[in-house]
Amino acid sequence: MELWIPITLGAALAQTLRFMLQKQLKATQLSTAGTTFARFVYSAPLVALVAWAYATMSGQGVPTVSTQFYAYAVSGGVTQILGTLCVVALFMHRNFAVGITFKKTEVLLSALIGFAALGDVISLPALGAILIGLVGVLLLSDPPRAQGTWLKRVLNKGTALGLMSGLMFGFSGNGYRGASLSIVDGDVLYRALITLAFVTGFQTVIMTVWLVWRESGEIMRVLRAWRVAGLVGLASMAGSLCWFTAFTMQNVAYVNALGQIELLFSLIIGAFVFGEKIGPREWQGLLILTASIVLLVLLA
Repeated sequence: MELWIPITLGAALAQTLRFMLQKQLKATQLSTAGTTFARFVYSAPLVALVAWAYATMSGQGVPTVSTQFYAYAVSGGVTQILGTLCVVALFMHRNFAVGITFKKTEVLLSALIGFAALGDVISLPALGAILIGLVGVLLLSDPPRAQGTWLKRVLNKGTALGLMSGLMFGFSGNGYRGASLSIVDGDVLYRALITLAFVTGFQTVIMTVWLVWRESGEIMRVLRAWRVAGLVGLASMAGSLCWFTAFTMQNVAYVNALGQIELLFSLIIGAFVFGEKIGPREWQGLLILTASIVLLVLLA
């Protein structure tokens, strides 16, 4: 078994736990932006410490980075913030497992991004897999017991948030891979840690400025919620380190595809932690979307 596989599985588990904790914060204490800020402010100091310790003990020292590194890292950091905001806001519209499924449309959207931005050719069988995934997304987009025409039910805020989160995470994953690979010196873990340390520090600054400007007092609420928010930070650090390492070792599409096991984790947590039930239509959407992702990986 290649090393990136267990690393990705660990990333998916840690990320599912983080979203579970963030949902609890969102439901009981904090705003959407405050819940998002919690994952950065508590993880950034830990990541910086781990990166410094590893660089020192391994003798690799201070890295040499280019302007390309900053461009990739900043774009990845900004789009990750936007994607996380969308996911947290989505929890107010759909349940936990379905919210995570919407987020995982990043695998399908990454293929479209590659075609539009990089000219990557998509085979007809792979295009068929994408269209199958679209069916799954439409099933998930139709709220239970909704009123009105089918088009009105599908074109809702939950759909927009879910698809936007997938789009943003598709951009951020590729940005992080580009940033890590632009560091020419050091081993895989070193490059992943340096990239993660910069990104989490940058994201903390951006979110701090936003909250001071737009949500006065929210930072203090995040600090007062340190018991749960601190766990969010720890889970975020563990998950992000695994994701960044896997992105450095393997193509983002394959890493994200294997990360679909997060769907199973979210179903288990949604059922046993939040007591959520998934209706027949949503089960169909989950299964169809998952099948399309598997087909896309096999055929691409």
